[in-house]
Formats: sequence, C-alpha cells, structure tokens
Amino acid sequence: MQHWARRLEQEIEGVMRIFGGVQQLREIYKDNRNLFEVQENEPQKLVEKVAGDIESLLARKVQALKRLADAAENFQKAHRWQDNIKDDPESEDVERGSKASTLRLDFVEDPNFKNKVNYSYAAVQIPTDIYKGSTVILNELNWTEALENVFMENRRQDPTLLWQVFGSATGVTRYYPATPWRAPKKIDLYDVRRRPWYIQGASSPKDMVIIVDVSGSVSGLTLKLMKTSVCEMLDTLSDDDYVNVASFNEKAQPVSCFTHLVQANVRNKKVFKEAVQGMVAKGTTGYKAGFEYAFDQLQNSNITRANCNKMIMMFTDGGEDRVQDVFEKYNWPNRTVRVFTFSVGQHNYDVTPLQWMACANKGYYFEIPSIGAIRINTQEYLDVLGRPMVLAGKEAKQVQWTNVYEDALGLGLVVTGMLPVFNLTQDGPGEKKNQLILGVTGIDVALNDIKRLTPNYTLGANGYVFAIDLNGYVLLHPNLRPQTTNFREPVTLDFLDAELEDENKEAIRRSMIDGHQGDRQIRTLVKSLDERYIDEVTRDYTWVPVRGTNYSLGLVLPPYSTFYLQANLSDQILQVKLPISRLKDFEFLLPSSFESEGHVFIAPREYCKDLNASDNNTEFLKTFIELMEKVTPDSKQCNNFLLHNLILDTGLTQQLVERVWRDQDLNTYSLLAVFAATDGGITRVFPNKAAEDWTEDPEPFNASFYRRSLDNQGYVFQPPHQDTLLRPLELENDTVGVLVSTAVELSLGGRTLRPAVVGVKLDLEAWAEKFKVLASNRTHQDRPQKCGPSSHCEMDCEVNNEDLLCVLIDDGGFLVLSNQNHQWDQVGRFFSEVDANLMLALYNNSFYTRKESFDYQAACAPQAPGNLGAAPRGVFVPTIADVLNLAWWTSAAAWSLFQQLLYGLIYHSWFQADPAEAEGGAEARESSCVMKQTQYYFGSVNASYNAIIDCGNCSRLFHAQRLTNTNLLFVVAEKPLCSQCEAGRLLQKETHSFPSSPMFVHRFPRLSKIGEDDQENYNSQHTLLSLPTGASGRTVSRDLSRARALGPGPATRPRSAPRDPAPSQPTGSGGCPRAVVQRLVRARASRRGRTGTRPRGGP
Repeated sequence: MQHWARRLEQEIEGVMRIFGGVQQLREIYKDNRNLFEVQENEPQKLVEKVAGDIESLLARKVQALKRLADAAENFQKAHRWQDNIKDDPESEDVERGSKASTLRLDFVEDPNFKNKVNYSYAAVQIPTDIYKGSTVILNELNWTEALENVFMENRRQDPTLLWQVFGSATGVTRYYPATPWRAPKKIDLYDVRRRPWYIQGASSPKDMVIIVDVSGSVSGLTLKLMKTSVCEMLDTLSDDDYVNVASFNEKAQPVSCFTHLVQANVRNKKVFKEAVQGMVAKGTTGYKAGFEYAFDQLQNSNITRANCNKMIMMFTDGGEDRVQDVFEKYNWPNRTVRVFTFSVGQHNYDVTPLQWMACANKGYYFEIPSIGAIRINTQEYLDVLGRPMVLAGKEAKQVQWTNVYEDALGLGLVVTGMLPVFNLTQDGPGEKKNQLILGVTGIDVALNDIKRLTPNYTLGANGYVFAIDLNGYVLLHPNLRPQTTNFREPVTLDFLDAELEDENKEAIRRSMIDGHQGDRQIRTLVKSLDERYIDEVTRDYTWVPVRGTNYSLGLVLPPYSTFYLQANLSDQILQVKLPISRLKDFEFLLPSSFESEGHVFIAPREYCKDLNASDNNTEFLKTFIELMEKVTPDSKQCNNFLLHNLILDTGLTQQLVERVWRDQDLNTYSLLAVFAATDGGITRVFPNKAAEDWTEDPEPFNASFYRRSLDNQGYVFQPPHQDTLLRPLELENDTVGVLVSTAVELSLGGRTLRPAVVGVKLDLEAWAEKFKVLASNRTHQDRPQKCGPSSHCEMDCEVNNEDLLCVLIDDGGFLVLSNQNHQWDQVGRFFSEVDANLMLALYNNSFYTRKESFDYQAACAPQAPGNLGAAPRGVFVPTIADVLNLAWWTSAAAWSLFQQLLYGLIYHSWFQADPAEAEGGAEARESSCVMKQTQYYFGSVNASYNAIIDCGNCSRLFHAQRLTNTNLLFVVAEKPLCSQCEAGRLLQKETHSFPSSPMFVHRFPRLSKIGEDDQENYNSQHTLLSLPTGASGRTVSRDLSRARALGPGPATRPRSAPRDPAPSQPTGSGGCPRAVVQRLVRARASRRGRTGTRPRGGP
C-alpha cells in the first residue's frame, strides 16, 4: 500500500507541476516587479485608525441625539396641557400626526434609506391598540410636532444621518424623514415601547423574578392569559437584565431548567417561553412559597446578575393572603425589592391584598382582564423604574448604543444610539419635578456604514475586522449573517459563537470587554466558508477599545497577510490619458479574448461609484467594460487600488496562459480545466468552455477553495458538494470534476505573501479509473493479473475490486475517489453515508477528530401547531351534577368555562400565532432556530496504520495512510461480508437543536461587563443599593475605582441607575404617594387602548 501511496503522490505532484503553474506564476510576479509595490499591514495602526473613525462617526450622531433630547424636554416643558383638545379632521396638526395617511406627500427614492422619503415632514406611528383620539395622544402629537425643525437642523449639520426617532412613553413614534409606514400583511403589532432600543434606553439594568400562580382555580382562559402575559413580560427585558421564572401553588419551582437568575438574552428567553407553555394548573394557592422562592433568588450572591433594580412580578387570579411576614423578613424596612402584582382574568375576588402587596413594596398593581390588556399592562412597570433615572438627572442621561437589530423601516441591520427624555414639568409652584420618562430619542446607524470604515481587500481573504459590545455580542464580524430577523428581537451573536470557541479567544473576549488593548498570536480552529471543513491555523489578534462607546474593535490577520500587493501602473497611466479601456492588459478582460486566453470572472466589488453590482457575472463584466470606456485611469469616482490591482492581475494571469496552459493538452492528464484566482479579484478558467460548468464564487475571497488553499500547505482536494447522488448523465458528459488547488507563495525581499491560488479540475470518471491503476501492482504497460487464494501475487485495488475497497477521503471525511464503480455517484458525500462501519473505525482510531458547534443564526420552517405534550390542559370539566345544579351556573367555575369557550372561539389564533407571524413578514414563513453542526478534521495520526474492525464473525482488516502534501487519506479495506458491522453511523449534517436541550441551555457561563458581581463587596453593595438616595449613573465608565464605588465589582462598567428615594410625600392607602398616583393616571390613560382598563393601586 505504501508503494501505491507513493505512486499517487507522484502523479498528483506531476500534474500540478506541469499544469498548475505555481512556479511559473511565481516567476511572472518577479518578472513584473516594476508593476507593483509590497505594502505592509501594521495591525496596531490599522485597528487604532478604524476605532478612531468609528468613534468620530458615532460622535456626530451623539451630538445630534443630544440636541434632539434637549429640545424634546424643552418643548414638552413649554407645552400647555389641553384637556378639551379635539380630534379635528381639519386641523393641520392632526393631519400631520394621527391622520398622516390623509396627507398627499411626494416621496422620492433615497438609496441611503432604501426607501421613499420626504424630507419636509416627519411621520407618526401609533400602535393599533391605542385610541388615536384620546386627550393624551392628541396633546402628545401637539407638542412633538415642534421636533420636526430639530430633525431638519440635525440633517443640515450632518447629511449622513439616517432615521431620527422620538419614541414616546405613550406609544407615539415620530420619525424623520417621513416615509409610508410599512404595514404588515396581517396584524400590525409594532409598538415603539417594545423595540430593543427603547427598552434599553427607558430603564436601567434589573434583576427580575416572575412567579406565576398555577393553583387549581387558574384554569381555561385565565391560564392562557397568564402564559401570554409572562411571554410579553419577557419581551420587555434586554440583555442588560437578569431573570428567572417560577410557578407556584403549595410549592414553588422553576418552570425551566434554570435554577437561578440568567441573562435575559434571546436564547434564554426562548427557553422560558417554551417552558411556560407547559404549565398546568393544580393544587391550592400559596403566596408564601412563591415569594420566598423569589426573594431567595434575588439574594443569591454566588451568581452573575445586574445587581441594580430588583423586582418580583407575580401573576395570579386572586387570593386573600398578604404574606406580610415574608416582606418583613426579606424586604423591610429598606424595600430594595419592588413587587408588582397582576390580577389576571375576570373574577369577583377581592383585589385589596394584591394592591397592598404592591404598594407596600414600592411597586404597582395591574389588572389583565382580557387579551387586549396584556401588551399594555405588562410594560407599564417601566414607568416606575424610570423615576430613579429622572431624579438622577444628568448622571443617568448618558447615550447608549444597542445591539444589532433589524430596522422596522427597511434599513437592514442597524445599531441605535438612544437617550432618555425626562419630564421637566412641575405639578405646581415650589413642588418637585415630575418623575416620569417622556420617552427615548434614537438615531440609527446602518451596519454597512460602519463596515465601510474598515479595510476590505488589503487584509486578504482570511483577514477581517470585528467589534463586540459589553456583553460580548458582535457588532461587526464576517460571520454575522442572520438567515432571518425578527423585528421584536435583537440580533445577538456572541463572539465565541461567531468563531470556534477556545481558551485563547475567551481571554481575548474578556480583555476586550474590560476595555483593554492588546495583541496575541494563537493557534486556533476555523470553519470553512461552506461549513464542511475545519482547519487548524495561526492567527494574529489585535484589539483596542472604541472610545466614547460600548464597543471594542479587533483585527485578525493570518501571518501570510502581513504584506499585500498594490499595483503601480503610474507609467501606463501617464502614457494613456484616454479611457481606462485603452490601458495595456485591459483587452484581456474583453469577452472576445476568452476563446484564446480563457474565461475571466471578475469579483463584483465596488470599483467605481456608478458601477451597479449584479449576481450575474456576465452582466457585471459587461457593465464594467462599458463604464471603463468612459472613465479615465485617475478618475476620482473609482477606487484606484481595486481597479489597478484588477488590471494588473488580468495581465499576470494572461501571461500564465501564454507560458503554461495554451500549449498543454489537458485531455492527456484527464483534466477538465485549469484555473488561477488572485487577491485582485480575477478568476481565470481555461479553456473557455470549462467556464460553463464553473460553479465557484467569482469573488475569490468568498470561494472556499481559495480561502482553504491559503491556510493549508500543499494541494487541497475539493470534491463536488452534493446532498443527493450525482446523475449518471453528468458523469458521462464530463461535467463533474474534483478541484485541486494550492497557494502561490512569494518571497520578495524577505517579505512573504500569498497573492494567488492556482489549480486544476480533474475529470472524475477518468481519474477514478486512473486511481485504480495507480493503486495496483502493474504499470501502464502491464496487463492486469488477478490474484486469488492459490496465487503468489498480492491483491490490488484494480483487479480485486470485488474483494477490496480502496478510497481517497479528504480531511473533512468526504469521498473523493473510489475503486468501486457504483460509488462514483457518491463522490462528495460524507463517507459515513457510503461505509458507516469503516468511517467509524477511522474516527475511533484517531484518523479523524470531531468538532461540534452551534449555529445560532439558522432559519427553520415553522412547525405546525399542536398540543404541547400529553400534560393535562388544566381545563375544569363540570360533572352532570354540577350542570343540573342551579347554583353552579352562578359560580366562578361556570364563568371561567364560559370564558374559555367564548374566547377560545374568538381568539384562538391570537393565542397560537407567533407575533412575527401576525406581522406577516418573512418570519411567517420561517423563524430563527439553533442548528448543531458537526465537522471532522484530521486527527493526530500521520503515519500509515493497520487495524481490524471486530464485528464478531465479520471482522474487517483495513489499512490507512495520509498522502504527503495533500489533504487526502488513502484507505484500503476488506469489503464487509455481512451486515452486522453496520451498527454505528457518524453524522455530519446539521441537526435542529431544541432550546430545552441540555447542550443548548447549560453553556459555560460567559462573563460580560453587565451584571458582573464582586462577591467580596456584595454586602457593602447591598447596603449601598438600599439607601434612600443611590449614586450610580448610567455612565459607561472605564475608571475601575469609580466602578467599584458604584456597585458592581472591580472588573465592571455598570449601566446602572440610582435607587428610587424613599417617598416623602403624603401617602395614601398602602403607602402609595397620592401625587404620583395622579401624575401617572394621566399618562397611563393613553395606553389603555379601546379595551384596556385603568389599573388600580399605586406606585
């Protein structure tokens, strides 16, 4: 077998030496040394420059944001409240506000907004469940109209501004410039108060425990309302918050596998939402058990948490117990934990105990009698949490930046800078200011605008820039590619999920979160672009903080990308003042030259401003050539670096055709094509007809073969990617080939770089035959001799193919070649699907190593709704005796059953439908999900190896050996004699990972700035947070001594807000300040909607 392996290695080496042209292209570069310069990437300078550019970009937005927030506070303060304001159809204010759809505006297409806009007006959106003609809404529209002039002035000072928005606490959204609202196909559930940027800007970090009454009286509609209410409550939390959910009757227990507070990120909230749907009503109500569980959760000092606002949210249908002893034990006299109570369903219970519990613990009481009240009342508590921020004034008024999320108006992925707007009015002369947040101002920054500040093509195919926030979520990363986005959720991809996690990357992430700068060279694993392969590579990481923001910026470079080529065509440019199409070498881009010089694919890059991108490379090339007929070489509208490098590489690859390819007969060596791809964006395929079957990406940086060749020494084989069997017709027509590629490494003046990749495309069928000959005991002239038990010769892969299985498998475990004709249509498939027994043996003998990871950006088709398991539905079913009893018909049980039947008929789809589906977007067809990916790569075994697969009476002998200077494993094995060996099967395809899976939930806890806790100082912090006047602001501070004084531990940058001071006003029943009650009632009235009711109780 070693002899066969050497023959295979020699054949591959010979073909690549003759046709690949590595040495010849290397000489071509040296011969044309005067046409380019070698430039150096200096990581520290690069990353500092990009960080400075991002800082400047965001700083301009911050100034506009502050002007907008200050103006909003002053406009509202100067506004005179009108109790008798009318919804007058003739009023200009109303038409431009609540009835904007009646205005006939002219909209113009603006590529910056990807939308039609009108810069003369702002537009208004009001949620569908809010009455547009209410007094509060009309007053809100009245005073916010003055913001239009501020919007316009901001745009005058910074024309690059995108959406400017004021989101009001009443639900009104005023945004500029005006654009027609993108109404969904079904129900419009948009409410600005549920947007990620509003939630983060309207409150400070919080620890929340949600406890749900699941006693026997909670049945039917009430239980459904509770489940939906809890899910809506979870949607009011951001990544700065920590949460747990528990159910209680006589005992309390968590609804999910989480036994303590966890970060309220998208993944964890999905776990809670799924678990809540499985709650079943039974037993008796035990408030004491529920509250004791909640307080124990909040007092657990051994976990990561926000350690700022603490609160308990209780959902129940009613009860008599006030559990005063529990509050005396855990919460009084400091009242560091707020208690909010929610009475769910329609019943005749006394709600006084629920009101008392909320008011006695600085919370609020709400009623949720029906579906329409859920969304309104589950977000009302944010008003209460906003009061400490208002009292703190400028300390709490700091600009924050959100996670990445999908813009509702079509901008794509954005981040938003937001600033809270405070109510500066007073109830009367000499009285204190109101303690309400008016809303949040926001200004969007498109992710693409930030990406434009980063170097693209000078870093090479495998170099990139990335940025993360204080939670470790990526702002920029080439692997940030969500397959589907939900308007209600931010796009949260952790840096350690964007890449393959290891200890070095954990340390880098930790340092970036801490706001440090540094650099480190590491050996790490990277996933190929097509997610089929794993490569072990060397990477240099460099990172710095972006001052004035929540972000930290990093740069990743392979060692071979330290230097890059920059074309120097100055002599040609000086000689040619005509259009660039007259430059030397440009003629080889013209289709008329393809027949003799090979087909040229050009990367669809932004060479010039007027060049429109196209997925059809033929059309793109045609458009490019037409533009070059008009553009001079030194034109300011073109990127000279990209354009000149493209023309340089066109000429260099044409010389490769002239020196090597044109005079060779590809059929002699059974080659379908030869090719070269370059950093400059050229892919030249020879001969021209081979381009018809060329399926690789015309952008070399997006081609898997290109990127893998740069990262690997030697020859990289890539079989065709297929999930189904190859069709026989494709094999017969010689359209199926195996790519073999290798990088061209240059050494110029001691500087090493890899500016190109060359390769060949093997004819699959012809090379399968050649493989059998090379793995045999004959030369090309010998006639095959079959060996049997009585003969003295050795068996081989050609004549003994009925007894021996001989295969070439690549480093990912995919079949490349086989001596079995019936396996030719399986080339490119994972070998476990071809011979599960043999692949398992290779894995068990360390020829392959398995790597599992999770894709958190996958999209899955929606599952058909059905019952959530076999658990009882918690519906009360009356007996015959009950029905015949007249008294029963007047009981609460009968009323509950009637509600269930009635509302079940009317609102069944509302309970079942996902909010994204109700909005009728793409999410109605597919939703985000988690997929587990499994890849294989070569293990530690490099030498040849013999082993026996022991299957009892069906043992198999196999021999395996790595082929030198390739990514291939040569395996010879006995054919299986029986089916007993077909037991184990390794899986390589993606599989759906459900949120409740232990692999999904119990991840290693990753540290983030938000919510870290210094355990040594916990007791002193707890005392500080319970003082009447807190001192921590929302400033993102890098001063560790200040951070330590403000509460969280020495390694934190808090986004916390001051505690709410103890009430000093006269109080009503239950200790609720009367003045605050009166102030809140007016604001709350606008959010009740047509079906809502006024909540009872006090703050």
